[in-house]
Amino acid sequence: MISKADLIQKAAETGFADIGFTSAEPFESHRQMLLERQQAYGWVEAMGLSLMRGTDPKSIMPEAQTIVVLMEAYFRNSYPRYMESHFGRCYLDDDRVTKHSLAPRIKAFRGWLRDNGIASKTAMNLPHRVAAARAGMGTFGKNCLFYSRRAVRQGSWVLPIAILIDRTFEPDASSIQMGCPDWCRNACIAACPTRALKGNGTIDPRKCISFLSYYGEGLTPLELREPMGLYVYGCDRCQNVCPRNAPWLAQTLPILPKVAAMEESFALERLLAMDVAYFEEKIWPHMFYMPSEQLWRWQMNAARAMGNTRDPKYIDALATAAAENADERVQAMAVWALGRIGGRLARNALQDLQPRAAGQVVEELAAALKMAG
Repeated sequence: MISKADLIQKAAETGFADIGFTSAEPFESHRQMLLERQQAYGWVEAMGLSLMRGTDPKSIMPEAQTIVVLMEAYFRNSYPRYMESHFGRCYLDDDRVTKHSLAPRIKAFRGWLRDNGIASKTAMNLPHRVAAARAGMGTFGKNCLFYSRRAVRQGSWVLPIAILIDRTFEPDASSIQMGCPDWCRNACIAACPTRALKGNGTIDPRKCISFLSYYGEGLTPLELREPMGLYVYGCDRCQNVCPRNAPWLAQTLPILPKVAAMEESFALERLLAMDVAYFEEKIWPHMFYMPSEQLWRWQMNAARAMGNTRDPKYIDALATAAAENADERVQAMAVWALGRIGGRLARNALQDLQPRAAGQVVEELAAALKMAG
């Protein structure tokens, strides 16, 4: 019969940064939090991901006795500065579609469990980070992220993966607590430009830049466009300013070649002008929260990011999108971006658009002309 030490060794052999153990008892405090904050998290249930059900592991696997938590460090390599400026790091090597890295290692670990007579199951709606804390693998930050005790120099660049098994192993001592140092003056909360972070480890996910970039409804509201900055998909602002992440950010990491090879495909101009075929081949396999039916959202986000660069090199691409894109939301954001860049060339482009403007583009155009100066 395999021991707990055998699982620890296998996790290391399979390339995971850490492993922890907790019981398969319900996560009652997490369930209570979800009940109290249905207004903030109800949208997840509406999408079909039952977070409430996930708080009882035995509703997912009735025979579960232990939760094994594998810790994946996703920021082992650095990425081109351009890619980090526009996309959250956790998405840059996401293999949930391509299955080139993490997925085969999870499969290998679970296959080893099966070969040793242990059944296992995992599910998206399990509270993976809470399970990691209950397994003593780290603590939470005021930014609501999980900070590892042993990986990435105790930073937050980790993905806990909770796996239910039908074997009992001694649980590790819980570490569910806030781990931020007393001297930190809420750097993450102050740095959140959309005020999604509320303090005391709470967040309104509907105001988070990550949520807004791939789930926001319709044309991005005017008051959020500048605060969302250069991000097209995801956000790392609260992690970048966190003093607990400083030790990991200070080191020199080799560039991941796979992501460097993606840089040209993810150029803002290409995102703005891409068609469905390009999106499905080059973009969707890596960042898949938005389907091809929502191509407009990618293009709108790219236009907004272009405007916030204040770089005149994007004027021609934005003017083309404003005149030719089939979606009015993309046209409107391209117009806003031209106004945000400003200057004579942008103003000329906006004036050229006036005779053909219609719908919500008319109002955006008038505001953009004033902004362009």
